[in-house]
Amino acid sequence: MSLPQLALWLLVLVPAIAAALVTVARRAERFAGGIAVATSAVVVMLAVAVAFARPSVSVCFVAGARFALSVDALAAVVVPVVAVVTLLVLICAAAEIRVAAGRFHGLMLLFAAAAVLTATAATLPALLLAWEVMGAASYALIGFRWRDDFRMSAGLAAFVTTRTADLGLYLAAGAALAGGAGLALGDLAAATPGWRHVIAFGVVIAALGKAAQLPFSLWLSRAMEGPSPVSALLHSAAMVAMGGYLLLRTSSLLAAAGWAAEMAAWSGAATAILLGAVALAQHDLKQLLAASTAAQLGFVVMAAGVGAVSGGAAQLVAHAFTKAGLFLAAGAWLALLGTKELGKLRGVARAWPLVGWSATVCAAALAGIAPLSLWATKDAVLAAAAKHSVGLYAAGLVASALSAAYAAKILVVVWDKGASTMSRQARKPKGINVFEQVPVVVLALGAAVAGVLALPPVASTLGRVLDDGPTAHPTVPELAASALVALVVVAAVIRWNVPQPRWAAAWLHLQPATDAVVVQPTLRVAHALARFDDRVLDATVERIAAASLRIARWSARGDNRGVDAAVEAVATRVRQLGVLARRPQTGQVHQYYLAAVVALALSVLLLVVVR
Repeated sequence: MSLPQLALWLLVLVPAIAAALVTVARRAERFAGGIAVATSAVVVMLAVAVAFARPSVSVCFVAGARFALSVDALAAVVVPVVAVVTLLVLICAAAEIRVAAGRFHGLMLLFAAAAVLTATAATLPALLLAWEVMGAASYALIGFRWRDDFRMSAGLAAFVTTRTADLGLYLAAGAALAGGAGLALGDLAAATPGWRHVIAFGVVIAALGKAAQLPFSLWLSRAMEGPSPVSALLHSAAMVAMGGYLLLRTSSLLAAAGWAAEMAAWSGAATAILLGAVALAQHDLKQLLAASTAAQLGFVVMAAGVGAVSGGAAQLVAHAFTKAGLFLAAGAWLALLGTKELGKLRGVARAWPLVGWSATVCAAALAGIAPLSLWATKDAVLAAAAKHSVGLYAAGLVASALSAAYAAKILVVVWDKGASTMSRQARKPKGINVFEQVPVVVLALGAAVAGVLALPPVASTLGRVLDDGPTAHPTVPELAASALVALVVVAAVIRWNVPQPRWAAAWLHLQPATDAVVVQPTLRVAHALARFDDRVLDATVERIAAASLRIARWSARGDNRGVDAAVEAVATRVRQLGVLARRPQTGQVHQYYLAAVVALALSVLLLVVVR
């Protein structure tokens, strides 16, 4: 095994082993934050190493299928970003999480290990393992403060919704075997035509569920009940991002199926518009950011549908830095003021300017303000969409304008001059320590410069190695026009305030639909299985146990009254015979002679009688 291959294994194993250590070892509880940060730093170095070396590893799993990891060009772009964002989030979490730190940091490291495994998985067995662990870890992290029933309920809702969509991945695996394609992700497009459509359907459904695209978006709202560092990682570089990443990874399969590419593209466009409207209607900062996450991932999903893998990867990276920075800033303000309500956060950037300016850079990037990252990356996706369909391009423009509007809403609130007394509104005014400030500043820098991935000359290079064929890139007039639109929308929001569509405030009323389609059927099935377990399985076991006891009692009585009695009777008779046999044994010789004479006489008599 070469050093790059060893580094690839360690990239997954190091955080997984450290997770087990800090979770199980009580003595590690005090040092859990430091262990998590040190482990993440090692993971960053390993991620950079494998990104340059591009190794592949493979071991036997079952007959005809291997457990394989590979760092291709797409993984080389995404894996280091996942590692860096994880490190910055864990630095912030080390300063924030004090209670049950071992459990928290262990789960976060496990979550990160699953995300890295997802990004490097080259076969469906590896992807399914990563997919399952990532979902389970997200459930545990959302419900981390498990004593609050509503948090556990939120984690359960997220878990059930994503697990329902995850069934598509199992469907895809079965169809891949049936269709003769094998379980390698790169070979799925080579399945027989009928099975290829089944594989594509399963992959698209599983990816849309993880990426919180319509109709699965509501779970992302419920996930806001978790600690802020969880939201920062889950919404930026892990889980939600991995849904979009899977579609980028399998874009050749979507293109081969035809309809699957169209489904992905229009699903992304619809989510970008409708969840953008949802974000615009929110009065809770974290809910706004959650809705905007689904909307921004819509551009990634759209990119996968139109074959713009390089543009989608650039959007994924830029969004990871931007959204992680905003969530960490929101978490810092929540810890300071105890509120997420936008109305109570007015002027907060003026009270804590370093975090405020960092959040401002991230929000401006989210708005598409030039030259910040999402300005260029969204245009890279839109350029490919325009080549694919005018309607899709128009939908992307509307989604971009909505992005500028809800980002401007954040900026208006946090810099509100009328609330410059924010520091006096805090019941216990305090500062933000350096471990909470530095990650937000670094993420803001990433949000500012990540757009180079979508601009010449880097964009051309990425396009050559990531895209299957020639892909359209935004022209200078298109870039200038999008920058102008973003500025106009932001200026309009600052001047006249943002419109708030009431019809979207309740997340498009997805709660009843999700309950009716996903949660309630799942609960009904669970109740039915519980009744079957109680009335059939448990009852059968209890009947068998009762019958076994009765048989045992009957056997005991038979043993006592029959077998034991017979054994005792035989033993008594043998004992009696032994007593009789001992009587002639007197030790006197004349008695022995007499007995011999009698025996001889009887023998002679017997011979005479018989003859």
